[in-house]
Amino acid sequence: MTAGTNAKKCSDPNFSDQRKVYEDLGTQTLSHAIEGYNVCIFAYGQTGSGKSYTMMGGRPGVEEEEGIIPRLCRDLFTRLEQQLNGDVVIAENLRCIQSMVEVSYIEIYCERVRDLLNPKSKGNLRVREHPILGPYVEDLSKCVVRSFAEINELIDVGNKARTVAATNMNETSSRSHAVFTMIVTQRIEDTSTHVITEKVSKISLVDLAGSERADATGATDVRLKEGANINKSLTTLGKVIAGLAEMSSKKKRKSDFIPYRDSVLTWLLRENLGGNSRTTMVAALSPADINYEETLSTLRYADRAKQIVCKAVINEDPNAKLIRELKAEVAKLQQLLLVEGVDISNAGKSIPVNCMHNVML
Repeated sequence: MTAGTNAKKCSDPNFSDQRKVYEDLGTQTLSHAIEGYNVCIFAYGQTGSGKSYTMMGGRPGVEEEEGIIPRLCRDLFTRLEQQLNGDVVIAENLRCIQSMVEVSYIEIYCERVRDLLNPKSKGNLRVREHPILGPYVEDLSKCVVRSFAEINELIDVGNKARTVAATNMNETSSRSHAVFTMIVTQRIEDTSTHVITEKVSKISLVDLAGSERADATGATDVRLKEGANINKSLTTLGKVIAGLAEMSSKKKRKSDFIPYRDSVLTWLLRENLGGNSRTTMVAALSPADINYEETLSTLRYADRAKQIVCKAVINEDPNAKLIRELKAEVAKLQQLLLVEGVDISNAGKSIPVNCMHNVML
């Protein structure tokens, strides 16, 4: 995949533009989120390979250059509105009566977490562990949004607050990892029983800082320290991916240690890496032969990531899940009875006296 502002000029027959990338990756991810699954897309690759372009996009206001994040946000509100209007059927006897979207946007800079939507944030937010929900950022602001226009404004605010700097390999190099998160809550009514339940899904969209070599980027002083922290977190990410891949292939016992806490990045993304999430990794590659070693390293990361087996489940009320499963079981049994030629049209009705007599005999 080639990324850049001169996309249309590319003659490579394997080239995919921003729209195609989103259709291949983003639409399915959004569908899973609407169903109630936690989902994640993260872009990995060396510095200057097109991660931010793929996730966020190119020039502001140029629709054809929009990345996965703005396209997914726009489609999210379209899908939710269609459900509320009844234009899209969730399932038989189910309808969405209310939905809410909450947004947060953070950067991890030199192993410190900063709230990009709070101008007063100084980059010292703490990561805590919830006994049920897992890792979270303490005192992180969450903004309720009601339209794509509102969410797009927050994206713009967060992007302007991100830490970027010029290096020899990238004029606008991201010096931090960025995690854009949406919590989608849907209230669903079963029209046959009038029972109302909630489905809550978490959408994590991650733009990782690029792996880099100091001799290639010309980094010194602050840039050198930033690069060291970036490489540290990416190395930990690699160890986590390798450990989970081995576990999925039965080469590693579940009791073996996975170093999630060795980096703030992997700690926060723990559920997305082998946990309750449907996760997609975008491998961003440079076509330059001088970057051969980095390209090979990225492909190895991607190959290991493919082996990880996640355990994603729909986040819904346990009682609603039980009711749905019981109704499905009843429907299945009714179908089996019909196949056997048993008429169940009078099921639940009183049995005539003469029939009762025959049954008792």
